[in-house]
Amino acid sequence: MSRRLATASRPGKYRKLGCTTPNSPLGTDYTAACGTDGQGGKAAALNALFDEWRETYRGLPISGPREPLIGTVSWLFREYRRSRAYEKVSARSRPDYERTMQIVEGIRTKAGDRIGDRRIKAITPISADRLYEIIADGPNGARLRQAEKAVGLCRHAWRVVHRLHPGEFNSELPNPWAGVTLKRRVKRKKPAVTRDDVYQFAWGCIERGKPEPAAAAVICFEFLQRPENVLAGVLRWPDYRGQGLPKAIRILHHKTGATVWHPLEDEDGTLFYEEAEAILRHLPRRGIPMILREVVGGARPVCKPYSYSGFEKIVQVMRKEIGLPSHFTLDACRHGGMTELEEAELTEGQGRALSGHKTAQAYRGYAKETLERALMATRKRHAHRLANATGTDVQNAGRNGVQNEKPDEKATNAK
Repeated sequence: MSRRLATASRPGKYRKLGCTTPNSPLGTDYTAACGTDGQGGKAAALNALFDEWRETYRGLPISGPREPLIGTVSWLFREYRRSRAYEKVSARSRPDYERTMQIVEGIRTKAGDRIGDRRIKAITPISADRLYEIIADGPNGARLRQAEKAVGLCRHAWRVVHRLHPGEFNSELPNPWAGVTLKRRVKRKKPAVTRDDVYQFAWGCIERGKPEPAAAAVICFEFLQRPENVLAGVLRWPDYRGQGLPKAIRILHHKTGATVWHPLEDEDGTLFYEEAEAILRHLPRRGIPMILREVVGGARPVCKPYSYSGFEKIVQVMRKEIGLPSHFTLDACRHGGMTELEEAELTEGQGRALSGHKTAQAYRGYAKETLERALMATRKRHAHRLANATGTDVQNAGRNGVQNEKPDEKATNAK
């Protein structure tokens, strides 16, 4: 990447001068190593550590705007970004995490200073409650969801960094963000699109020469892979009807680490995803990952993964041209596929076998309460009532016959 990256990972002569920057391999995941724009990720953290050490070695202060003072709230967030816990945050979620941290850091106190510049030890449970209220009220109206995310992020970052640097925290004060009382709100459920919407979008993209968004939408709906994994190159051509299993597709869920093999055809040759495979046949093979973009401008074209935000813009442009509702997104495609599992009346275990969810609670959160599901439940309830009514009529007929007998008839029957 640069001389600083090479030095941060292999300090060389600087190690002899006492450089404390750790040796740390960047790994094989480009997004995790360098970020979506090539300027972030683990490499940026290593470069920042090396820059801090070098400025200290030269006798320069490290309290400028680029590096926060040790023990402040901004420092807390910086250390959290450098921790292993932050590595688990998906590339799609990191921009939202950054916005939330910036909101917390940018809050002004009555004295006029930023919360980011306040010492960690100055944040008490009362302070945390007040910060939650400020974020929830918002400058332009209530934003309860944003305030909830701020509390959750601060609580987690506090716990992670406290374990690594306990000396910077007040030993007598527990995590001030634990136990913050949240205001009650009606939680908005993420939208889900139907099978008809997905394939109308996919074939519309094919007609317009855009096979990549068509394939991504179908993969999210049919094979339930998370959009960020589809775009980051996790899904590869060898995973689709590969040599090991030529009648299946391998779906890796990076978030949970689960691997799911989806059968593509039955033993008698019946195709389970015939239309989906028809869409995939239009997808050009630009490399090992299935979804790649071609960058033209150099000596020869280069194929790279899409950024999530850039690809979503393409999806929205196609969605408008095709005439689909505004809630159509790749995430909504996956939610639609999860809802179809419930509409197919799969058991919870069968559904999780296809979705890759490790817990029942996580699986249940994706299925939407659609009219189709309500109709199936109503039919079962109605059939149950009819069955009980039939059984009751038979029982009552015998009981009523005995009750209607005259006293002398009962005596005769008794004899």
